[in-house]
Amino acid sequence: MVGIKRTRSTCGVSQSLDVFGDKWSLLIIRDLVYFGKETYGDLLKMEEGIATNVLADKLVVLENEGLITKEIFVGSKSKFKYKLTQKGIDVYPIIMEILLWGGKYCDVMPEQKALAKMTKEKTDAFVKDVMRNYKKSLTERV
Repeated sequence: MVGIKRTRSTCGVSQSLDVFGDKWSLLIIRDLVYFGKETYGDLLKMEEGIATNVLADKLVVLENEGLITKEIFVGSKSKFKYKLTQKGIDVYPIIMEILLWGGKYCDVMPEQKALAKMTKEKTDAFVKDVMRNYKKSLTERV
């Protein structure tokens, strides 16, 4: 049937992983929010080294899932900028929890351990501050 999305199960974890459970989606969302990246070229420069075809595919998936929007970049009809929707913004606290877990259990840089430690007790306030800054930067870019 056209238009009906099939899922593996009715479990919220399973369905969420179907949306952003791959290797790259959360890193793209991280870079849009935390590093202020907004174009394909910006995202292509992420530290983890995403391939051009993978980035293009993931941006299409994130847009189709309603986590990001794509707009024509001012001054260039062939360049686009990407922004998170509210649905995409609501994923960011998950990224923060992964950061905290990684700071505790993974071999990460000392700055990341410090960031995880600093934010552990203030996660909600930190996430709200990051998101407030992101939303503010969106209105300033317009």
